[in-house]
Amino acid sequence: MDVAQLVRNALGVEVGETTVRTGGQLSAVHEVQTSADPVIVKAYAPEWRWKQAKEVHVYGMLEPEVGGSVPRVLHVGDGFTILTKLDGVPLSELEPPDWRTTYAQLGELLRRIHRTAQPEYGYLTDQILDPLPDNDQYMRRQFTKKLHEFEQLGGDPKLHAKIAGYVDQHAGLFADNTAPVLCHNDFHEGNILVDPATWRVNGFIDVENAIAADPLLDVAKTIAYSVRDNDEKLAGLTAGYGPLPAGRIALYRLYHALELWDWFSSIGEATHLDSIARDMAGLVDG
Repeated sequence: MDVAQLVRNALGVEVGETTVRTGGQLSAVHEVQTSADPVIVKAYAPEWRWKQAKEVHVYGMLEPEVGGSVPRVLHVGDGFTILTKLDGVPLSELEPPDWRTTYAQLGELLRRIHRTAQPEYGYLTDQILDPLPDNDQYMRRQFTKKLHEFEQLGGDPKLHAKIAGYVDQHAGLFADNTAPVLCHNDFHEGNILVDPATWRVNGFIDVENAIAADPLLDVAKTIAYSVRDNDEKLAGLTAGYGPLPAGRIALYRLYHALELWDWFSSIGEATHLDSIARDMAGLVDG
């Protein structure tokens, strides 16, 4: 694929240096310098064209609420998408002088994402797949699926039983959410871009995991993946986002840990399995 020629033809601009970007496990990602602004070109193999359609759809839904904080789609071609380049450095590579202030920005941005209402619950492509009408049915289905995977992948039977019991005991909390929203579902420090000169959060990338769900499911993943036990980060996130009901957050953190254990086990990556299992045991016993 001649990336430079694609950009010339699609945008009608002069093209300079083209650089292969890191990441892009399911697509080739290039940064292209142009006579206007630099752009990002993502090329998709035929079997991943549905992910191309999803990215275009989700960025389009986000534009009214968080325009400027996400890449903007400039052109959609046959197997490739051209987007604006969002400036900044991944937060995962930085050490801000004030985590609370930084995470307050994250909380406010996440709250804006969650203003985008969805008609039903489920996994997003350019539509909601296998939609369900309420959070109770959706989360019961998700836990059942992930617990089955845990069992099939050789997870500890005692921990399986404890998780299943915990979910049964707390499942009434699912009904506390009655309105699905667009959830990024991977809103962690690796996907947040920050200006290290001002410590302003410029925005976020990577919408490949987006779902329609309870907004607290999204918040819980940020806590599980990035906040962890850092009180300053949590205080900032709460200040920016708003109150976080502890019961639902704990239940959803358990779900994300279970999902991550299943994923690592399914790809043969055993390094973190024991620590994730300990995290799950702590959640159900605590």
